[in-house]
Amino acid sequence: MKGSVELLTKLVSIPSPSGDEGEACRHLADALPSVGWERVEIDGVGNVVASRGSGEREIVLLGHIDTVPGGPPCALKGDCLWGRGSVDAKGPLCAFAVAGGNVPVSAGWRVTLVAAVGEETDSRGARHRIPQHAPAACIVGEPSGTDGVTIGYRGCIRLVLSAEDGGAHRSGSEGPITATVRAASDLLALVDAADSPGLPIIRRPSGAVVSMFGEERGRRTGRIELDLRLPEGCDPQDWLNAAASATERRGVSIGILAAIPPHVEDKDNAVARALRLGIRRNGLAPRILAKGGTADFNLAAAWKCPMAAYGPGDGRLDHTDGEHLPLPEYEASIAVLSSALPLLMKM
Repeated sequence: MKGSVELLTKLVSIPSPSGDEGEACRHLADALPSVGWERVEIDGVGNVVASRGSGEREIVLLGHIDTVPGGPPCALKGDCLWGRGSVDAKGPLCAFAVAGGNVPVSAGWRVTLVAAVGEETDSRGARHRIPQHAPAACIVGEPSGTDGVTIGYRGCIRLVLSAEDGGAHRSGSEGPITATVRAASDLLALVDAADSPGLPIIRRPSGAVVSMFGEERGRRTGRIELDLRLPEGCDPQDWLNAAASATERRGVSIGILAAIPPHVEDKDNAVARALRLGIRRNGLAPRILAKGGTADFNLAAAWKCPMAAYGPGDGRLDHTDGEHLPLPEYEASIAVLSSALPLLMKM
């Protein structure tokens, strides 16, 4: 088996749901020197961090090693690798590892690979690394397809609506369970009212219920978690203010788990240009993408450097039971990155 495929297959075979990435991180850290990385460590929150070169100017390849739970068993079927993480996002991470470990590093430059933990939950890995770098350029490892360059992601706010009382008869008081349901409905109605179905996804809000709990055993308790996705140009604080008003009317408390702004890069920044040229040099026609999800990309915007997201895989397979990655696409993405990274070191 080819070394690049072996690296990916082994990593996908090791489960690494958010919060339980340790075994996968240790395996990757042990494997990275064999594909060219000079210095490798596991940092204080569990990220794998590797580097090459010693120049002042840094390119950060920011991937993530954690996954959501579940997914199909890891298996090679023909020229496809099935398994949780093959697309989101161990495929992009391993493409970074192989390409970044083999390209020549120009004088004055260094290349850093971060396999971040926790991206699917609280992004604790990226949050830990951001103050420690001031890169000249960043590529974020997320599936875009071999010919796709992603320049934007929606933001999100994660809210918990909750209410409780000491108990009452339902005929006289609808109670906290009903109140939380109605407050959640009010918020989702606000999202629907702000939506314009004809617009691109990056410019549309959306909302979804993550979890619901209600119980009446004398004391009555209701709890609903919501995930609201925020379109390009939105300020999360505006949505938080609207949410606070809507829940207050229902007598429901609101807790904020996350509030992440949307972020869209210039499609002609240095990273996007280098990736497009790398795609063309490998016989493909590049596509510019803006996605409806939220990623560590949004947090890496704090670096204020040219940035784009890239990696093999069909993002529609993220988090599904059909997650799989065609290996020719994986190998092609390594070739694209191998073309693009030297171009970045000429900027």
